[in-house]
Amino acid sequence: MSESMSEQAPMVPDGASLEEVRAFFADDRFATQACKAEIVEARKGYAVCACPIETVHRNAMGNVMGGAIFTLADFALAIASNVGEAPTVSVSNSIEFISAAKGSRLIATCTADRSGRSLGFYTVTVEDDLGRCVAKMTATCYR
Repeated sequence: MSESMSEQAPMVPDGASLEEVRAFFADDRFATQACKAEIVEARKGYAVCACPIETVHRNAMGNVMGGAIFTLADFALAIASNVGEAPTVSVSNSIEFISAAKGSRLIATCTADRSGRSLGFYTVTVEDDLGRCVAKMTATCYR
């Protein structure tokens, strides 16, 4: 009989060093390699990730593509919801694109609104390095 996700031990223990978290999530190749996302801070229920804004991230109108913004937000969510928790996956995400990014870097900050045994609720804000709010994402996760 297999364990449910909520009965499994954390993949990344609470209190893991930033280097340990980065090593574990290095396998998220689309975020880390294609989008060049990096983990800035990580702990249970909280993560900050950033990526440079490069030509590859821009759409035909010259703005940062929504998919690039979502990828960074989703990466921050993955970290905040998995450090110190049973394996967690998102089951519902809603993102609002608020403003065009003007800086040279995007920063996503994820916080747990409520982190339960089976469900977690998170909010991710994405800003550019000039402090402009670019997007806000809410997510429901299952463990």
